[in-house]
Amino acid sequence: MRSFDPHAVGTYECRAWETYYRRRWAAFLAASVGMVRSAFRMSWRRTLVGAWLVLRANMKWAPFPDNDPDAARALMRRFYEMLAASEGASFDPVRAAELEVAWWRAHRDKQHDAGDGSSRELVVALRDLYAYTYGVAPADVELAAELRARAMDVSDRWVKGGRDPEAPALAEERALLVRSYAALLAAVHR
Repeated sequence: MRSFDPHAVGTYECRAWETYYRRRWAAFLAASVGMVRSAFRMSWRRTLVGAWLVLRANMKWAPFPDNDPDAARALMRRFYEMLAASEGASFDPVRAAELEVAWWRAHRDKQHDAGDGSSRELVVALRDLYAYTYGVAPADVELAAELRARAMDVSDRWVKGGRDPEAPALAEERALLVRSYAALLAAVHR
């Protein structure tokens, strides 16, 4: 969990976002396998189960406005239980799942001009998830959260622009995600 390749994780996450918004669930699952394996280096069995849980949680979250956040949290709780067991981590999987889905909600609010709808709310939600799961000070992961939120802004413009899989925006999104994960990696090793 504290040793990952930012380029691989950012590239797989970019692909996951692209396939999520195009509702290409098989391709999302493939990206999720790569992302989970690259980010957490769990065994292959746990990677496959974890990627499946991430897929199912995202499928529960995806419908707008009639999604199922409780089901998404329950699936992510199972993911975080497995991650905690794999890492010997001391975080509470229930709290980690709450924080995970909280940033999903903050992003959706921003996308649809609901709630606060601010970039700051999204950055704080991402920062809080990172700080909690990695056991670091929130200030240490602020840059990683800001860069990931900027990548989401690019993704949102790409979605509004028609979701073209050849659009240059995907390269910009990927670069921001790679920078975000590089900042996260640096923060957890301070």
